[in-house]
Amino acid sequence: MLAAIPALSNPPLQLYVALTPTGGTLVPKPGVYSGPVVIDRPMTIDGQGKVTIDGGGDGTVVSIDADGVELRNLRIIHSGDSHNRLDAGLLVAGSKSIVENLSIENCLFGIHLRRSDGNLIRGNQVSSKDYDISMRGEGLRLWYSHDNVIENNTFHRVRDLVITNSTGNRLTGNDIRHSRIGMELVFSPDNTVIGNTLMHNITGITVLYSDDLLIRGNRIDRMRKLTGSGLAVKESSQVAIEDNRIVHCAVGLRANAPIHPENILYARRNALLFNDIAMYFYGEKGGHVIHDNDFIGNFTDVLGSAAMTVRDNDWLHNHWDRYSGYDFDGDGLGDQPFDIHLYSDRIWQARPIARFFRGSPALTTLDFVERLAPFSPPERVLRDPAPRIHARKE
Repeated sequence: MLAAIPALSNPPLQLYVALTPTGGTLVPKPGVYSGPVVIDRPMTIDGQGKVTIDGGGDGTVVSIDADGVELRNLRIIHSGDSHNRLDAGLLVAGSKSIVENLSIENCLFGIHLRRSDGNLIRGNQVSSKDYDISMRGEGLRLWYSHDNVIENNTFHRVRDLVITNSTGNRLTGNDIRHSRIGMELVFSPDNTVIGNTLMHNITGITVLYSDDLLIRGNRIDRMRKLTGSGLAVKESSQVAIEDNRIVHCAVGLRANAPIHPENILYARRNALLFNDIAMYFYGEKGGHVIHDNDFIGNFTDVLGSAAMTVRDNDWLHNHWDRYSGYDFDGDGLGDQPFDIHLYSDRIWQARPIARFFRGSPALTTLDFVERLAPFSPPERVLRDPAPRIHARKE
């Protein structure tokens, strides 16, 4: 009886990397190669869409430990599953590299930049392992990494995208879906987040202790979990939130009261559509600038932990679909201010469990009676002195 002949393992790509001269180009023959692979000097590796690197389920699959590396058109699969080691499809520990058109699959962490500056990460597709959402790794992780361009990548079914202690990065045109936190910026000032699509995550964009951000032109859609928000900002100053479309979220924009006078955010020209709560503010004072936004089809437009938290913001030229005033002089602005008062809303704000009954016949009737003949003067929580009559055209 003939003994079974063991299958030959995949050839190690590390051998081919070792034989490639510094500054040279490696174009492996089509096929599957084994990892791990460590690139320790400048070179270009181009898989031309026909090369797979298999990490074999142990550690990080590909590591870049040099500056000026170009990595293109490869499929990277099967990293280890250790959160402690940050097992990833790709670790970039050098600077000024180009990483584009990679497909990273079944890898705990996707792309990890560690003290890595001036890289271009473009056109990659990243997914994590098929674990529960909290047990996946980050699709993108920037740690003390600056001045990188992260553009036109797809991150699906990962845990989060995390930018920590990193400045000057530009995240544009990325598509992030079916994950936990779309983007989380922590102690990371002076970054730009422009033109990204975030859908079906628990939370869209979270900003913690990160100043001087520009968040513009993003589409944030269907963040329906009660604990999540389309966009959440905490303890961050001079954050510009402009021209975003925030749709079908439990809370569209959530922000805390500014601790210092300069700790304000600027919400301009955003469309907040069909959210449970379009904007929610917590803390003991206002101070944010909220101009030229559209509030359409929301169950509740604005709420706060206290009346002054909402009232003391700078509200101007927003469009409110609940506004019932007129524009007799034709200047596009209502002739009377738009006010929001608390009626039956006071019940479920004071007792959150009553939120279940919002829109029910009982609360609807109570709200009608309160408006018709209030038992006590209703509390005004917001005044826009010059609301826009028409929504902005997109």
